[in-house]
Amino acid sequence: MSKVYSLKTVQLIPVDINTAWTFFSRPDNLKDITPSSLGFDIISNHHGAVMYPGQIIEYKVKPLLGIPLYWMTEITHVVDKQYFVDEQRFGPYSLWHHQHHFKAVSNGVEMTDIVHYKIPFGWLGDIANGILVKQQLEHIFNYRFTAVEQRFGKHPSSKCEIVFG
Repeated sequence: MSKVYSLKTVQLIPVDINTAWTFFSRPDNLKDITPSSLGFDIISNHHGAVMYPGQIIEYKVKPLLGIPLYWMTEITHVVDKQYFVDEQRFGPYSLWHHQHHFKAVSNGVEMTDIVHYKIPFGWLGDIANGILVKQQLEHIFNYRFTAVEQRFGKHPSSKCEIVFG
């Protein structure tokens, strides 16, 4: 049986909570903060511009050698201007649980991502995490950090740090 891994990032964004929430709670904006090398495309009609509990979002991604994979997530929890959670229903992971938290702070918003994930194939998945998956997730969240700064500006106290557990 393979291990459940986690990662956590915190980013300070120099905008108000309404601006941050409006951007991050719209599924269509996810492509703007995802590396183009992943070939990320939303392929579903997600029935509304803003996230809601029970919303299904389908994607095509090309995480390895340009091979397209199907990924379906469900938005399972939404508390307006505080947090939302997406969980994989079908896709490349055995488990994908991604929490997105938002908190108004001095001069902006603190955005925290917490991801728990598990890779299929038992001990082979653990090896894949060590040599490929962890580095790819680090690349994705580093890219996201930079893309958010380019869109909203750099908060003077923000630094890119990804903590894996």
